[in-house]
Amino acid sequence: MADEKKLTPRAQDFSAWYNEVIMRAELADYSPVRGCMVIRPNGYAIWEQMTRALDDMFKEHGVQNAYFPLLIPQSFLSKEAEHIEGFAPELAVVTIGGGKVLEEPLVIRPTSETIIYSMYAKWIQSYRDLPVLMNQWCNVLRWEMRTRLFLRTAEFLWQEGHTAHASEAEAEAFTLTILKTYRQFSEEWMAMPVLTGRKTDSERFAGALRTYCIEGLMQDNKALQAGTSHNLGQNFAKAFQVTYQSAAGGLEYVWNTSWGVSTRLVGALVMMHGDDNGIISPPKLAQYQVVVVPIYKSDEERATVLEAAGQVLRELKTGGIRAHLDARDGLKPGAKYYEWEGRGVPFRLEVGPRDVAAGQVMLARRTGGRKTPFATQGLAHSLRIEMDAMQQDLFEAARTRREQNTIRGVTKASFLDFIQRDGGFAYGGWCGDAKCEADIKEQTKATIRCLPDEEFRSPEAPAVCMWCGRKAVAEAVWARAY
Repeated sequence: MADEKKLTPRAQDFSAWYNEVIMRAELADYSPVRGCMVIRPNGYAIWEQMTRALDDMFKEHGVQNAYFPLLIPQSFLSKEAEHIEGFAPELAVVTIGGGKVLEEPLVIRPTSETIIYSMYAKWIQSYRDLPVLMNQWCNVLRWEMRTRLFLRTAEFLWQEGHTAHASEAEAEAFTLTILKTYRQFSEEWMAMPVLTGRKTDSERFAGALRTYCIEGLMQDNKALQAGTSHNLGQNFAKAFQVTYQSAAGGLEYVWNTSWGVSTRLVGALVMMHGDDNGIISPPKLAQYQVVVVPIYKSDEERATVLEAAGQVLRELKTGGIRAHLDARDGLKPGAKYYEWEGRGVPFRLEVGPRDVAAGQVMLARRTGGRKTPFATQGLAHSLRIEMDAMQQDLFEAARTRREQNTIRGVTKASFLDFIQRDGGFAYGGWCGDAKCEADIKEQTKATIRCLPDEEFRSPEAPAVCMWCGRKAVAEAVWARAY
């Protein structure tokens, strides 16, 4: 059973609240291996729902799953100079295997571009072999010691997609297709509104032409990069000689993309929707969408109530709802309510003797409000309507909160006041100078989260850079971030 100690309020210490709420919900725990975490069944169940939904969405675009080795020859990483430079501080290297020093050290994958494109060089011969659309679900290791559960750990789970195309236009189109897919998943499944846009050169993936991202604003007004999609151009293709014979008979390099989201999404879900009582899981991703709690006093009531509760459980499962019956003895209903509330279960159904007699259950929503009686007949249908409503309500509440903590057309003075006082998303003109970008980061710890897509841009383009006053070449969204 989860710890019953009262949680630190979010307004008092959001970081402490985040750690405590994860422990109370039994989502994860600290590992004996420094920098790593153990994902507990409650947390892994949420990740499973995420992976199933995303996997289906990828396959709608023709993507197939594959698996590539955990160990990568060190020489592979050195073939793409910018890539190895970007990852060098994070690498873990195996030098001994089977009790012997290896002829060539092997790197535990921080990401798999190098080994995947070495295989693509063997498999791709002709334009008829293109496009190649592959994804793998796996773990990666990046030597990170300043960790936070789910948000930043040395080892984490993710998916990494890797594609090969005949032209830059095709690669760019697929890069943006995946970006839209990530946004759709974030908003429709996680109920998390996100901005989409391009990263600046200083923030793009090492070895990519362009990096695009989805950015969410958490309840403490810090931004979280929740997913990235990269147009890799031909850098890796040239490094690993991934070529194809064109229809005209010439030999061309392929154009590559890579894209990924990770277990960081579980942390995003916690920070986006949780309250001072625990996590709130959107119905689409909840391990259990409904928990049935029987209430009785005597043995006679117990038999009657458990039979009715069991029937309710069967009907919900038949209706495709993930439901659980909490029939544990020796635990009062109030203690069960507390536990399931902390674990973020969207709905609780209470079944007592009077409810059995009336052919009903009492519905309690995780998001609050009065308990409501619902007839057992047609209950699965009624709950589906309730789940859809909660899913939408969570999204709208998060979007409203984001807009309330977003300012546009900032000047240097208003930007400094906003970032240092409350924080959030700040839209302002940017001159395009990397030095200007670096100066702002050094002085405020704020970074350019993205150069927003057209949908998120301000109605009027900024004329000058909000920091230096020179002519603006783009509008940028700034925020402090995780």
